[in-house]
Amino acid sequence: MLKRLQITSEQQQMLRRLSWLAVLFVAAGVVISAVEKKEESIAQDLSIKIEPLENGESFLKEEDVRLAIERSFGYKLEGRTLASIDVDRLERTLEEDPFILNADAYVGANNRVKVKIEQREPILRVMDNNKLNYYLDRNGVKMPPSPHFTAKVLVVTGNLPPHEPGFLERKRNSLKDAFRLTEMILADEFLKAMIEQLHVTNRGEITLVPMVGNQKIIFGKFEQAADKLRYLKTFYEEVAPRENWRKYSEIDLQYKGQIVCKR
Repeated sequence: MLKRLQITSEQQQMLRRLSWLAVLFVAAGVVISAVEKKEESIAQDLSIKIEPLENGESFLKEEDVRLAIERSFGYKLEGRTLASIDVDRLERTLEEDPFILNADAYVGANNRVKVKIEQREPILRVMDNNKLNYYLDRNGVKMPPSPHFTAKVLVVTGNLPPHEPGFLERKRNSLKDAFRLTEMILADEFLKAMIEQLHVTNRGEITLVPMVGNQKIIFGKFEQAADKLRYLKTFYEEVAPRENWRKYSEIDLQYKGQIVCKR
């Protein structure tokens, strides 16, 4: 007679564990095989998406990005195995470009290498007495002029120190003063529409140039800046409508608590 084997509960638990382990090993093997197969696949295409600036314009063209990639890697990405494409390096390479704030790269469906780019947003253009010409973005990062697009932003001219990465940390720096004043002007829609240029003298005193009229707005040193801008806004909103403000050649904000106008 055949004898039935008795399997204890402990043995049953062991068999279940072994079964799960076998399933896991098989699944891991399938995943590894799929990954290896994917890495051996050929990159079929490079898709580049450049997010436009707020006004819809762009400092960069797709061909600029492709050229930057080819210069860094020494070859086109299309036709290369996916295993040979380092997406982390690709992102770092692109983020070294002064126009690029952030770059995201990944491999999508159909073996397409996809790149999404966020551009730096300029807020100020510097055209100083030393004939330097560049933009500053919202973080004070230096950007060169673009051959594709000229940003319509505030312009600062005059006597300015050379740009350096830590200029916003300086205690006294006229470029820092111009940048901070620009931030304050842009934060107010009325003033943003009113002022188009800042000029800095060799003593660090600032003159504002309005978009309309021939007046010079003497701002002076970057002191009590918020008060001076408030006085200026009040003048244009409340005083100017009652008078022929175009008759004034100069509006002086340097005197505490008042505005002095000269014909």
